Amino acid sequence: MRQLLAAAAGLAVLAAAACSAPAPPRSDAVSAVPPGPATLPAPTGAHPVGTAVLYLRDTSRPDPWNLDADARELKVTLWYPTGQRDGQRAPYMTPKESELLLKGSGIASAPYDTLSKTRTNAIKDAEPAGRKLPLVVMSPGFTKPMSTLTSLAEDLASRGYVVAGIDHTYESYATTFPDGRVAECLACDSNSDPGFGARMVQGRAADVSFVLDQLPSKWDGSDRIDRSRIAMVGQSIGGSSAMSTMLEDPRVRAGIDMDGTAYARIPKSGLSRPFMFLGSAQHVSGGPAPTWDRDWRLLTGWKRWIVLTGAEHQSFTDTPLLSDALGIKPTTGVLPAARAAELTRTYVAAFLDQHLKSQRQSLLDKPSPRYPEATFCPATCTPP
Repeated sequence: MRQLLAAAAGLAVLAAAACSAPAPPRSDAVSAVPPGPATLPAPTGAHPVGTAVLYLRDTSRPDPWNLDADARELKVTLWYPTGQRDGQRAPYMTPKESELLLKGSGIASAPYDTLSKTRTNAIKDAEPAGRKLPLVVMSPGFTKPMSTLTSLAEDLASRGYVVAGIDHTYESYATTFPDGRVAECLACDSNSDPGFGARMVQGRAADVSFVLDQLPSKWDGSDRIDRSRIAMVGQSIGGSSAMSTMLEDPRVRAGIDMDGTAYARIPKSGLSRPFMFLGSAQHVSGGPAPTWDRDWRLLTGWKRWIVLTGAEHQSFTDTPLLSDALGIKPTTGVLPAARAAELTRTYVAAFLDQHLKSQRQSLLDKPSPRYPEATFCPATCTPP
């Protein structure tokens, strides 16, 4: 309900997670013409960014959502440092993916192909540069394609990381495969079933482990990856999947949950690897706070719980950066899009630099006057 209200308010343009809700009627002629295509903010690191796409097929298990598929197919988008500064910029998504995402989210304020015109910074199929780079696996929220975390992924690649973003097939409004098939959101038919969240994060953990198994043989640039330095970052249920993956796969050394309810249960023995909750105020005043409070007690290693004042659920994604292109006005009191992106990039990169590059980050030790929106939650972070 919170997500639907946010979408209605305008900032959380793509936040609606209730897949069964029909899109509102719209006219082919949009009354308010948006100002033009969105442009993602430039990466802040020293390296130009390249990107490539892999399509993987796991024949060891059937697809959990498509009963007619005897194998799990995955699309994996890679972002990485490159020495190449010129070339074709990668598309944000296809016109059909944009159409299905806007229709599924109930957004009728712009032409349905609007998001396909979003301008990215990464050079398509550029030659990877660097050696022994840490790897960051990324997982998006439910119903969202991996492209909605592109700004963060590009920034991390510019800072010297390889990023592997996973489109979890049939869990978003659209995933396109090389033969032209478009996999729509079959999981949306089950999102009210008991145990849905736990089932999804378990499946995503299996997706991640399979991708880690396959990268060495399926990507020509895999020799750039230091497989002893792997972390996972996710938003919403993708963040919960980071925790689930760490419990199942010891190769993932550290994780970040960005505003996601925790569905995986940590054993009583606890989890000793570094973990950070990065969330909105709703995680203190309600919403998923009880699950974060429960898990905070079981995190026995390095840990942080940081709340960004003014953030909403989609503030950790590209969604606010796309609202102008969609002709949707931001909500009063909500973090401006550029600031939300800056804060997300800054705290995610600091965590990864400390735990994958062994670079101590004082930013993670206490509040910073440069980022007054970031509140460090004490102890259990439960409101009075």
